[in-house]
Amino acid sequence: MDSRKALVWDLPTRLFHWSLVVAVGGLWWTGERGPIETHALLGYFVLALLLFRILWGLLGSETARFASFLRGPSAGVEHVRHLLARGPLPHPVGHNPVGGWSVILLLIVLITLSVSGLFLYDDEIFWAPLNAWVGEGMEAALDRLHHVAFDFLLVLVALHVAAIFLYWAVKRANLVAPMLTGRAELDPDAPEPRTAGLVLALILAAIAAAAVWALVSWGPVLAYS
Repeated sequence: MDSRKALVWDLPTRLFHWSLVVAVGGLWWTGERGPIETHALLGYFVLALLLFRILWGLLGSETARFASFLRGPSAGVEHVRHLLARGPLPHPVGHNPVGGWSVILLLIVLITLSVSGLFLYDDEIFWAPLNAWVGEGMEAALDRLHHVAFDFLLVLVALHVAAIFLYWAVKRANLVAPMLTGRAELDPDAPEPRTAGLVLALILAAIAAAAVWALVSWGPVLAYS
């Protein structure tokens, strides 16, 4: 029986994804060329995006929820077996088992980058908002962690792009279009996933933005109080 197309990726998830792509590109550029102030602002924006994604992963649409796509190792092995075998892939509702864990790994690395960056300073020119909370030794360790995490992020991004190409080359599966349109192939007997409302997304985005604003604004004040 033929598959059908349905709304799988909601608008907030897609906006998060592409905003993160642009922001990470901007972070790489400003990290190499400056200005450091713009780099910091982009870092705050990414941290707000990550906080929103965590909240959305707990309260948002079905395919965005962590509980819907985190599966055990056997599911990942089975998916790889289908990928390497002849014939079409099954159409998962949302992330496949391997993609689900790659999302978690990317979130962990990005959170590590964002949080460690809050404690750094740059050549006596710029002090991150939480720099006063740590001593020189800890700041140096966090600076090393920040750079190592970014190198690891570059590896993950390269693997992500390679996986997109592999799915297209081996199975003719387009993973980019669904993240643009929101619609993807589903098996005929699979129910259309539940989608959370945009009002909830706006509330969670406001909470995430307010939390980062409070951290950046009050972090230095509390350090010296």
